[in-house]
Amino acid sequence: MTATLAASQLATPPRPPLPALDRPLSPAELEEALRAFHGSYYVQHPFHQLMYAGGLTPRQFQGWAANRLAYQRVVPRKDGAILSNCPDPDVRREWLQRIVDHDGTEPGTGGIELWIRLGVALGVPREEMEDERHVLPAVRIICESYVTFCKTMPWVDAVAASLTELFAPKIHQQRIEAFPRHYPWIPPEALDYFKSRLVQAPRDVRHGLGIVQRHCTTVETQRRAFEALAFKLDMLWAMIDTIHHAYAE
Repeated sequence: MTATLAASQLATPPRPPLPALDRPLSPAELEEALRAFHGSYYVQHPFHQLMYAGGLTPRQFQGWAANRLAYQRVVPRKDGAILSNCPDPDVRREWLQRIVDHDGTEPGTGGIELWIRLGVALGVPREEMEDERHVLPAVRIICESYVTFCKTMPWVDAVAASLTELFAPKIHQQRIEAFPRHYPWIPPEALDYFKSRLVQAPRDVRHGLGIVQRHCTTVETQRRAFEALAFKLDMLWAMIDTIHHAYAE
């Protein structure tokens, strides 16, 4: 007889609560429904639960940081895709800040640089971070799928996909608190990226959420917004799941 895995043994993401829309939601209702997707955010993944409980080894931390750099590097590219598809100059002017946040204003600045420094602080040589030699093929493909989504889907759908940032401040705060408590070998400067995102992410959420509320005013456009956010949640889950299995100990 074949054994059946209990739900607690599976690393499948909780399904997001896609609303059954029989009418357009008000802006406030739309925000509430989008925020209800938090239970499907990859903070729930077993890898992150191990991280916050003190259960990761240095090797697992290093594999995570080296692979997550592939995601950090596609973020400004997906933002560029949104800009290229967006006809609204006011939106474009404000969205540009996201690219600056990640790429910086000159070499050695910006969020990508802070992530590389995180990897170095965790024990990955800078050269090995920068040349992405440790990035798993599946992680690279998963990250590229996000860029492709933002290039090929309507720009408002791509903005909706970015709203995983609704849930990001919590995960950054958890890391800021958990690393010193459970991993005293990690130097304080390793937290600089997460601290920067505590300021940037809420600002980005206000902008992105406002765009979705203004443009998604019909049942069809709101359904597309929910589906876009669900896609992004699946993408993030697939990425961390790949890293988790590759570095399991």
